[in-house]
Amino acid sequence: MVPTGLFIQSLNEMIDNQQKRLTAVHNRVPNLVFLSLYGVAAVASAFAGYAGGLGKRRSRFPAYVMIVLVCAVILMIQDLDRPLSGFIAYSQQPMIDTAASINAFPD
Repeated sequence: MVPTGLFIQSLNEMIDNQQKRLTAVHNRVPNLVFLSLYGVAAVASAFAGYAGGLGKRRSRFPAYVMIVLVCAVILMIQDLDRPLSGFIAYSQQPMIDTAASINAFPD
């Protein structure tokens, strides 16, 4: 009786974890949020350029560095939001190993 109860409990946990995993993959940041992030980056870059133009000595390097950093942060957020594609990829090897170990049990 105890092994059956433990099996049912572990099966329920596996189903719950799979649902959490699928929910995390399918829940994405809305595109409107990304558009607003790009808008904020454009406005911040414009203000940095305007403030740099007001100075007597014009150095564009800090404005360029700020623009690159803001864009890099936005692109990293966008890449992390889509785990199945992009530069940062999540390994599916733990799920493949689990499926192989389940299939290894005799019927």
